[in-house]
Amino acid sequence: MILRYDFHLHSCLSPCGDGDMTPFNIVNMAKLLGFDIIALTDHNSAGNCMSAIAAGEQIGLTVIPGMELSTAEEIHTVCLFPDMPAIDAFSRIVRESLPPIKNKPDVFGCQLLMDEADGILGEEENLLIAASSITIDDLPALCREYGGFCYPAHIDRSSFSILSNLGFITADMGFSCAEVSPHGNLVALTSSNPDLARMRIIQSSDAHYLENMTEPMDRIEADECTAKAVIKALMQLNH
Repeated sequence: MILRYDFHLHSCLSPCGDGDMTPFNIVNMAKLLGFDIIALTDHNSAGNCMSAIAAGEQIGLTVIPGMELSTAEEIHTVCLFPDMPAIDAFSRIVRESLPPIKNKPDVFGCQLLMDEADGILGEEENLLIAASSITIDDLPALCREYGGFCYPAHIDRSSFSILSNLGFITADMGFSCAEVSPHGNLVALTSSNPDLARMRIIQSSDAHYLENMTEPMDRIEADECTAKAVIKALMQLNH
């Protein structure tokens, strides 16, 4: 089946995410925009994924539990998992890899944990936008260990991307996919990084505000509309 997707969305748990980006609002906006499946990918945390999944189930929208992990090289990566037990186990490793820095809400923004009906459950105290100690070399195998799949995020951006921080991306780095921003110049990127032509290119919004959520930009074919089936499809597909 053909699925309309957005695999990169932030909730109000990300300190840079708007307060209106609650799990309830995100899934309902995604439904209005015509998506079949989305992923919630807050910075270095999956704390709002369960609530987003529950909210999605109420309206018939599938939510993949995910995370935007910042590697030791400060490269942002999208990490997707088949279910909550898998991402919870991965999240424990991530939490141990983050520096013990307390969040300053007045400086970085609030980090709100929400339920599926917009109720505030609490706040994450540790700063979530710091770099972890997990390296870009180790990440693909670590995700696979928990049944997950990962790829570099917004590779066309001038900061926190694999190209801005390393200067290159090659197929032997362990990635079969890469994310390009909605307005990224894929022709120019491929010209300077030929291995991109062998990768599946993902286009997602990376929305931090409801108004930045776009209509579906791309589609993916999977056996069914589930997180497990989509991850299987991503593992098998090349661009």
